[in-house]
Formats: sequence, C-alpha cells, structure tokens
Amino acid sequence: MQISDIESFINTSDHLFQEIQYPAKTILLNEGQISTKMFLVKNGALREYFYRDGRELTLEFITENQAVASFDSFLNGTASEFLIETLEPSVIYEIPVSIFREWMQKPEFQQQFNILFYKRFSEITARLMSFIKDSPQERYANLLKKRPELLLRFPQHYIASYLGITSVSLSRIRNRR
Repeated sequence: MQISDIESFINTSDHLFQEIQYPAKTILLNEGQISTKMFLVKNGALREYFYRDGRELTLEFITENQAVASFDSFLNGTASEFLIETLEPSVIYEIPVSIFREWMQKPEFQQQFNILFYKRFSEITARLMSFIKDSPQERYANLLKKRPELLLRFPQHYIASYLGITSVSLSRIRNRR
C-alpha cells in the first residue's frame, strides 16, 4: 500500500483512526493474540516476525505509508501467527476491528479498503513466489531493486532473516556484488 492510497484512505476516514506515537521496540501484536487493530504507518517502521527453533524470522518490513494487520486474525478473530513490532520510534494510525466492521458496511469505505487490501495481497503473493522460484542471490537483487532503503535502514540480521538466509550468507552475497 503506497502513499496516495493511504493518504486517500486516511483523508476519507480520518475520524476513524487514532494517531499514536510508539517508541522503538514496542510490540503492537503478539503471536497467539487476536488482532483487534489495523495499523497504518505515518512515520517510522514496523516488522512482522515469528519464532522458529529459537530464531526470529522476519516476514515483512512495514514503513511509511503502508498498512499492516494480522489480516486473518483481524478479519476472522483467530490467533495471530506472528508479532508486529516497531523498529523505530513510529507514528501509527490505528483502526479498531469493531469500527472497521461497522464501516465496511458503507460502500465508499469498502471500496477504499479493497484497493488497499488487494495491493497488499499482491505484494504478499509476489514475496511468496520469490521464495519459491528465486535463489537467495535473486531475492537479494530484487530487494536492492525494489526496496533498497531497507538495506540502509535495518540491521543486517533482520535483512538476512527477511531474505530467508543467515547473516553469514548475506555477507557472502554482498561481497560477491
């Protein structure tokens, strides 16, 4: 979800959202918790991740003008399979699920949300396909091409986790370039 869509969404629905400032390293949603809010990032950065065999595995970085929720949990009331955490001091717009459900009955809100949701779904699908068909080197090259700012903004161990490799492997890939 990019800036024009988020701005349009907020501007048409601003009375629904609460703007909250969070310090870095704040857990917004825990694994196993039912998601009751959707988050839209005004400033700062978030990370979706989970634990496997004692290691943190990063699903996604969410930066300015992007939205995130544990959508299955948010929409269906199931337990979230991952955590959402602020990586930097962040200003976040939040919408509670109760207000979201009420407003989804209004065609103009539903249309705005569907644009955001379908864009996010497309991004997730592209990332999944990359993990299936691309090598770690290709995933790194795609990250350099599509979101190079992440490489400067976040620690190497988060980037490596996001790419599905170890920090040592990431160092090797970077040294080959």
